[in-house]
Amino acid sequence: MNANFEEQKKGKYILIRDGEDSELGLFYKPLPCFGCGIGWFSFLLGFVCPFAWYVATFLYFINYYRRDPRERSGLAASAIAALIFSVALVITVLVLVFSGR
Repeated sequence: MNANFEEQKKGKYILIRDGEDSELGLFYKPLPCFGCGIGWFSFLLGFVCPFAWYVATFLYFINYYRRDPRERSGLAASAIAALIFSVALVITVLVLVFSGR
């Protein structure tokens, strides 16, 4: 413990260890969904099925990214995409309703 404190005083970084992986650091585990994370996978999948953006938005609002902070950017991108899609959908529906058709 004293050696770690001395290294920290010198400005060196200390490896954060995970409870189940004593050999690897905390974020050396690969992300789920082909390594790109749930957020970015949902963002890409949302262009095919927009419902995925809403699932990722729900995960963002329940603070799923606290498990792994690397997920935060992808979940936020999906939340923004869901917002843009919702606004575009509402505008489209309003135009169709009030266009006189």
